[in-house]
Amino acid sequence: MVTKMVKVPTALVNCDAAQATLELEGCSVVQQCVHSTGASGTMYLEEHLLLFVLGGTNKMTYGKQTYVVGKNEMILLKKATAVQYEKAGDPDNDNIYESMMFSLKDDLLKSFLSTAQIEIPKLKAEGEIKSEVYPINEYLVAFVHSLKPYFNNQSGVNPGQLRLKMMELLYDVAEYNKNVFFQILQLHQPVRTDVSQVVEQHYASPVNLEELAYLSGRSLSSFKRDFQRIYNMSPASWIREKRLVKAKEMLEHTQMSVTDICFSLGFENVSHFSRIFKAHHGQTPSSYREVMPLN
Repeated sequence: MVTKMVKVPTALVNCDAAQATLELEGCSVVQQCVHSTGASGTMYLEEHLLLFVLGGTNKMTYGKQTYVVGKNEMILLKKATAVQYEKAGDPDNDNIYESMMFSLKDDLLKSFLSTAQIEIPKLKAEGEIKSEVYPINEYLVAFVHSLKPYFNNQSGVNPGQLRLKMMELLYDVAEYNKNVFFQILQLHQPVRTDVSQVVEQHYASPVNLEELAYLSGRSLSSFKRDFQRIYNMSPASWIREKRLVKAKEMLEHTQMSVTDICFSLGFENVSHFSRIFKAHHGQTPSSYREVMPLN
């Protein structure tokens, strides 16, 4: 079953539960999540995400990797990725699930790395460091709990004060978990990756060309040039054709609405999606769904 994809952090800021969200000058979003029922879905990360689970578990899958983040554990995920999640409460604590998510924008990482009075280690040459689940030490546990009062009185939170708290978080991570700190360095300076591998893995997500270039470790112009050399066509045309084929498969094999399919694949609006789908497949998505029995 394919679920509707939501964009994070945009969905956090605009959702009905915005009182559980702190926003720092458009740079970072911190969300506190506490509930007593399970939840599942798919989110597309517009920014890097650092997740702390304080109670219960969160099973997260992206690509071929699946991670289970338990109580007092954390994981760092890079932007421009689609992540399936399944939250479960703690059976020993009234089935409560509790977490705090930090959306880290490139500007904040750049500011931290340029001003932090810490030794910046050299990146490893053997390639990208993969995401892993790590335990949260007592310093990070104390830090996360120190943020809880901010959610109770958001109008009294000074942006400069919140920025200092975000810097404190990055200092704590850099000091007490070198592996995660290496990941942060690579978020700021991504490893150069095979273009074909990147686009084949991510074309069905609502990713744009700038994000694909970032994932490949290239500038936008370099990415376009390398793509053209490999595929002999522009990346925009190739991605559009691949998404239209994927849309046809989703109409055949899922119960997702035409609207959800449209936005989950990164098309701008339903009318545009319907028009180019008809031009490519000979029917509008709605008409194709009517004549094609769901498998």
